[in-house]
Amino acid sequence: MAKIEDVARHAGVAPSTVSYVLSGKRSITQETRERVLASIRALGYQPHAGARALASNRSNVVALVVPLRTGIHVPVIMQFATSVVLTAREHDHDVLLLTQNEGEAGLRRVAGTSLVDAMIVMDVELHDPRIPVLKELDRPAVLIGFPAETDGLTCIDLDFTAAGAACVDHLAGLGHRRVALVGSPPEVYERETGFATRTTAGFTEAAARHGVEVSVHPCEATPAGARKVAAELLSDHPDLSAVVVHNEPVVAPLLSAFREAGRSVPDDLSVMAICPDELAEHTMPALTSVAIPAEEVGRQAVGLLMAKLEGRQVPAATLLSPRLTARASTSSPK
Repeated sequence: MAKIEDVARHAGVAPSTVSYVLSGKRSITQETRERVLASIRALGYQPHAGARALASNRSNVVALVVPLRTGIHVPVIMQFATSVVLTAREHDHDVLLLTQNEGEAGLRRVAGTSLVDAMIVMDVELHDPRIPVLKELDRPAVLIGFPAETDGLTCIDLDFTAAGAACVDHLAGLGHRRVALVGSPPEVYERETGFATRTTAGFTEAAARHGVEVSVHPCEATPAGARKVAAELLSDHPDLSAVVVHNEPVVAPLLSAFREAGRSVPDDLSVMAICPDELAEHTMPALTSVAIPAEEVGRQAVGLLMAKLEGRQVPAATLLSPRLTARASTSSPK
């Protein structure tokens, strides 16, 4: 088993330098730090976790705060969580998953202990009451999501405004003039959750730019909710030629409801979604979609957090550009 002296010899530095890189107690040049970390990886060196925690006054644990509130689609949330956990392990950190909706009190409780060094916060609302608390705490934090005001925060997410616009751009380019957005459950909009609100804003702004008639329909995340919205769409908008879905659980029920109503996709009705690629690829027909890059967002969120823990400067806002993949479910209207 490699020892700290072996790492030092391999990297061409003193053992104390290796210790400083691990503990963060002294400033080390980026070049030297990277050389030491490369030697640690090459030799498979595993510092004693307890000793390192005592030396650095750090737990090497980060909290992932993701309240599982109504309207949240847990399978997609778990994609983000899995990416955070796996990436954190690459940085020799563990993850404490906090799923209770404790709000500000939960943040204060965790920060008031020595359990975690930093926090990643999800399900961010435009006027999130947790934001003032995060700014007060002495723990670095990264938000997956954007509140209305981002001053003093570090945020990362898919650019949902651009994602909503990309859907309309695609459909308008095919010649569609009446498009509906089947969105998240009503409670998600009532909480002013950032991703849902921004998607709607991008969708409606792009529609105005293209001269496309649009409507927005919050939808309960159930088969019954999907059937209800499908019936309303076909009854209230006889000229409807395309639908964008931003509500993963209702994708399959909506497609079934349209088929039962005698509407063929894409011949009679184009359908596309903002969803993970694996969902879009396994529907019938395969859906044109804007991908939810859960793995990439989780990976970058951890990278930002690690940089903050090391005292390095990070960008305040990181918006991932939407990636649209055209598949079999969209075509020009007949």
